[in-house]
Amino acid sequence: MSVARYRRFLKLCEEWPRDESKKGRDLGTFLRQRVTHAFREGENTQLSDPEKCDQIYESLARINTNVYRERFPRTRDTSFTGVTVEECRMLLATGNMQQDEKKKGLWKTLTERFSTKQDVTPEKAPENKRWESRPS
Repeated sequence: MSVARYRRFLKLCEEWPRDESKKGRDLGTFLRQRVTHAFREGENTQLSDPEKCDQIYESLARINTNVYRERFPRTRDTSFTGVTVEECRMLLATGNMQQDEKKKGLWKTLTERFSTKQDVTPEKAPENKRWESRPS
């Protein structure tokens, strides 16, 4: 039975797309590495928990066939930031990230990109006289 599981995972790995803009960081590459690690002996691998293996396969197969994307369609192809899918891809591309890491951290880059360009200084909180020490 392990042979059938191994072949199903291999077929899933073949179908799973690779994102060339995220070299070494995309889900397809990670999936291939995990399958290689889990099935070290190929078809002869003895699984300690075959039911869990089947659950993992079914979950990944549902993601790969866009079950949830069809079940829960998005009204827009943007995120809460208003950035389009293509702009997100450009931001997350490996080449772009390497350049940003040389200059500054990813978080700082993203916050600068999506923040408003206003210089807002926080107001000083009013002093709370209630907590000041009182003369006895």
